[in-house]
Amino acid sequence: MALLEVEDLHIYYGNVHALKGISLDVGEGEIVTLLGANGAGKSTTLRAISGLVKPRSGNISYRGGSLNEIPAHEIVRHGISQAPEGRRLFSTLTVDENLTLGAYVRLRDKASVEDSRKRVFDLFPRLLERRNQLAGTLSGGEQQMLAIGRALMAAPQLLLLDEPSLGLAPILVKSIFAKIREINEQGVTIVLVEQNARAALKLAHRAYVLETGRISLSGSAQELLKDERVRKAYLGEK
Repeated sequence: MALLEVEDLHIYYGNVHALKGISLDVGEGEIVTLLGANGAGKSTTLRAISGLVKPRSGNISYRGGSLNEIPAHEIVRHGISQAPEGRRLFSTLTVDENLTLGAYVRLRDKASVEDSRKRVFDLFPRLLERRNQLAGTLSGGEQQMLAIGRALMAAPQLLLLDEPSLGLAPILVKSIFAKIREINEQGVTIVLVEQNARAALKLAHRAYVLETGRISLSGSAQELLKDERVRKAYLGEK
């Protein structure tokens, strides 16, 4: 049984049919990437898994149980957290305060929360150096580290990452992707939405390509790296 299963999912924003019956699965321990142009439905898929938008029809199941009727904050308690597109940090709070808010579902377990904070600082030593600095004064790369770190503070088993390389210099992109691999090697399953298709496919185990709310291609990341349609549409090759 897959860790996460999405079956025939339809999502609407008003009269706009954003997801048109997509089905996908994510196995425990995998990195699965969602590729596609802007507006293809990638972020909507993550928002649906997180409970931020509710399906008109179809089902999202996690460890065999449906998430459809579960509120977003309870989905975090189930072991799913998200680092959203654009980071969405609390800019007037410190690094430490942002991390603490990431652990809001488990704040009663102070020892466990502090253990998670130490793991985040071990993963991103720059955040330890900046722990008392306001999030809004961090560099773009540091803000992305904090967004991922905040999501990890919920101790997720499934981590959703939405455009982690957005706006970053190539050298920082390489560093962030190395950290994503490290997180996965520590036992966290990852669903990655990423415009940098080449980097995402080199990192992921499997991939799905979305086009206007439908899945047009799927397979192993290595297969899609070699697929002529992917190479032309997403890797800039002719």
